[in-house]
Amino acid sequence: LKLIYRLCPCVPSLVGVIIPSHIFASFAIMASADKKARTDDAASSTILSQAALGAMKSYWEIPGMKAGVVTGVVAWNLLQYCKAKGFALPSFNCTGTSTCNAVMEAAAKIGMPAYIQFSEGGSAFFAGKGLPNEKGKLQASILGACAGAKYVRFVAPTYGIPVLVHSDHCAKKLLPWFDGMLKEDEEYFAKHGEPLFSSHMLDLSEEPHEENVGICAKYFKRMAPMKIILEMEIGITGGVEDGVDNSGVAKDKLYSTPEDTELVYNTLSPISPMFTIAAAFGNVHGVYKPGNVKLQPELLDKFQKHLGPKVGEPKPFNFVFHGGSGSEKKDIENAVSYGVVKMNVDTDTQWAYWEGLLKFYKANEGYLQGQIGNPQGEDKPNKSYYDPRKWVRTSEESMRNRVMEGFKDLKAPIA
Repeated sequence: LKLIYRLCPCVPSLVGVIIPSHIFASFAIMASADKKARTDDAASSTILSQAALGAMKSYWEIPGMKAGVVTGVVAWNLLQYCKAKGFALPSFNCTGTSTCNAVMEAAAKIGMPAYIQFSEGGSAFFAGKGLPNEKGKLQASILGACAGAKYVRFVAPTYGIPVLVHSDHCAKKLLPWFDGMLKEDEEYFAKHGEPLFSSHMLDLSEEPHEENVGICAKYFKRMAPMKIILEMEIGITGGVEDGVDNSGVAKDKLYSTPEDTELVYNTLSPISPMFTIAAAFGNVHGVYKPGNVKLQPELLDKFQKHLGPKVGEPKPFNFVFHGGSGSEKKDIENAVSYGVVKMNVDTDTQWAYWEGLLKFYKANEGYLQGQIGNPQGEDKPNKSYYDPRKWVRTSEESMRNRVMEGFKDLKAPIA
């Protein structure tokens, strides 16, 4: 019927002659709905300008925005909205449904989008440490990341907020994991018209810079048709993260250069504008005593000013802040003002999750020494205390509160 209506402009003249009026009315309604759907699709596939996004009162005004997992141009416009409004989204590493729930609960409480990410090791844990995860195959890591993404897809709409799903650091030795996730993206895209994940990260910062950028470009060409956002890293984030130890790295490697970032832009932007850079400005994974980490967020401003006049944009780069746990509030504020749209948080939320359990144990120690017997009597049962739903929930609540703090640190406009 849609096809007939589109191809036959003479249809109105046939009303009442060949086509009964009630059938024609159906044509008109269907055509109107089809036109609106095509208009909505076009709007949600258009990358919006900073001016257009800055004029919006809420991220809900972004075309195609919805509760649940968002991908493609909708996800990219959300990050650009953050940039236009002068804040960034915190992204939290999750290792199971409990930590995923804590992040989504926190975001829902303050009316902000959630960003959930899975590392290679966290993905293997999500699937189950008892499963094989052979070097060169990483089958449990592939399974866990995809299971996590599908879990979030299933429950996120109920939380009533948009959610981005991301895979974290992928070094060269972990590329089989990346390949496996991309395969799942392609299969999901073939069925649903969008990828399984919103974004993926390649961390080839240990490789020579040209090789790093070249491999990223190769994968980005595969990702671009599905409109998957690429996050890549240049320079090295110090410290220890997910079993990767960069604590002894040379200090000059902790700081990127304008030439580094320009090569990334010139190589990746012809493929797609939907990429972010985790540029190194002294970042370190983990938490350290104040003064031990020398962050220089002003380098990000330097990178923007170096490239901006050449491409006609004041802030052409979209940066990611790695090693955000334990950072000084002022450094975070400055980094956001220089174009950071996403900041990773892991160590702080790991501690928050553990601290919730620790406090529960200390408050109920007398009830957690055996199945029977507590301060109220030797024959009194303790099931209501050691039930995992009790102590896991206190961990979730503690992590939830730290997640909410992360949004405030990044100047998110909390509802």
